[in-house]
Amino acid sequence: MKNIKRLIDILPYQLETYPRPDALCDKQNGAWQKFSSIKIKEIVDSFSLGLLKLGYKPGDTFAIISPNRTEWNFVDLGILQIGGIDVPVYPTMTLDEYAYILNDAQVKLVFAANKDLYEKVRKVLPRTKSVQDVYTFDKIDGIKHWSDISSIQDKTFEDQLKQIEDSIKPDDIATIIYTSGTTGTPKGVMLTHNNIISNAVSLNQIMPMNSGHRMISFLPLCHIFERTAIYFYLMVGGAVYYAEDLDKIVENFQEVKPNYFTTVPRLLEKIYERIMAKGRELSGIKKSIFGWAVNLANHYDPQGRNNLFYKARLMAARHLVFEKWQEALGGKVSGIISGAATLQPRLARIFTAAGLPVREGYGLTETSPVLTCNRFKDGDYYLGTAGLPIPGVQIKIDDSGEILAKGPNIFKGYYNKPEFTSMAFDSNGWFHTGDIGEFVQGRFLKVTDRLKEVFKTSGGKFVAPLPIENKMKESWFIKNIMVIGENRKFTAALVVPEAVFIFNWCKKKGLDNLPLEEILHSQIVKDRIWKDIQKYNKRFSHIEQIKKFELTDHDWTVESGELTPTLKLKRKIILEKNKNLVDKIYSE
Repeated sequence: MKNIKRLIDILPYQLETYPRPDALCDKQNGAWQKFSSIKIKEIVDSFSLGLLKLGYKPGDTFAIISPNRTEWNFVDLGILQIGGIDVPVYPTMTLDEYAYILNDAQVKLVFAANKDLYEKVRKVLPRTKSVQDVYTFDKIDGIKHWSDISSIQDKTFEDQLKQIEDSIKPDDIATIIYTSGTTGTPKGVMLTHNNIISNAVSLNQIMPMNSGHRMISFLPLCHIFERTAIYFYLMVGGAVYYAEDLDKIVENFQEVKPNYFTTVPRLLEKIYERIMAKGRELSGIKKSIFGWAVNLANHYDPQGRNNLFYKARLMAARHLVFEKWQEALGGKVSGIISGAATLQPRLARIFTAAGLPVREGYGLTETSPVLTCNRFKDGDYYLGTAGLPIPGVQIKIDDSGEILAKGPNIFKGYYNKPEFTSMAFDSNGWFHTGDIGEFVQGRFLKVTDRLKEVFKTSGGKFVAPLPIENKMKESWFIKNIMVIGENRKFTAALVVPEAVFIFNWCKKKGLDNLPLEEILHSQIVKDRIWKDIQKYNKRFSHIEQIKKFELTDHDWTVESGELTPTLKLKRKIILEKNKNLVDKIYSE
């Protein structure tokens, strides 16, 4: 991989080393469209030439607002080839966030996926100064299509394109990614070509993906986790298939039969919940066997060091039960990589025991993103941790428990915010992640909480909410939970009830004669949730134990503003929206 120093080196490398007919694929109008390595290069080059013809130059910024689709990659790589900087924007962001990012990054062109996103952009254009035009990926009458840029390509610009490509340095900025803003105004993270390439090259040294594998992608390309993964897949010659959407993901798994995929913990939780719901519908001996298999999987050793008797029983469980789990994901999955948030150790154990190895990693947008990850090699993983540092990265924990990092993947700084950049590093050049962690067995990093999310009760005791929340979410009655108690007398929680499970549970007890909203907030449901909270409370100290809770009246979603696009809690917003419940908890 010596020839890969910049992101624009990936396509030529794939063409030379692993040319394939299905390098990038997505589904349009019910059929998979597959783009070969050579076709992608042709499309990207034409787009770059069109941008030059229009007068765009190195250093110009371009926004991409779209779900995952092949056009995302074509535009991204075409922008990078002219020395441009792309600015990915989540489709779910608010109009105010759109306006802020487009202005802060001084975006020249915007590429929006469809009519709805085009209209969102159009509404904020009067509030922007730099945006010159808006193109869409869908073909819409009366609106400029992204391919219009390619259609005006001029071969006379080929020499200029070659000169620009040759002049692009590994340390040049490739992208500005705005953080999700869980703690305030989004900051633009400047990542260079080398930041991201170094991450992909390190992953190539420790991950088993290769040119013989298919990968399905459904996490947003706006997030650096999935974006770096796609660059990595292209670099090693793997085939990338974009899922249509989460509603059709099961169907897409069956069609693609992927070997690997990346995910976030919440999606694994949903898969597990669906599997367990089907298990509960079984009866007789089938239900007993299902329960036995899941219980066995829950006792899988974190490092896979199981005795022969356990392995023999696990082999039987895989044959009787877990093969069906594999079939539901296409039947070919060799590994799952989880990131962006902390995964429940129980889920990692159960899926791995079931023959679907889950390997958790850790990183930030500022680190391109991977700092540590568990390997698939025996002895190099420990379920329930974020794994080992990747090649080239150094990790240490300071006296306060904060995780610090050094490496070629650490970002260049925050765009237009030098004061925040200087605050992110100490005098010795260590990047402060803002996360708290510890080493397990002296090797494996375990992330225990966010430094800014740890709170102090009015009694002066510190509480880390994340481990408590992860444990409580093992309850079938709890869909989501946020632990609270900053400057309060005791620890409490806001709970989103798991509506579907609770309704079916009440139905079996003959209690489904009321509207769902009344059922969810009935005393019998509250008592049952409290029973699980009390059970899990035993795992924590007296100060950390939840003393009271209240049920929210609606789910927390990205669209309603309580979750980031990677499904992390926006704690400040949740507190603001549920002030009445918080007041109720602490008023008595």
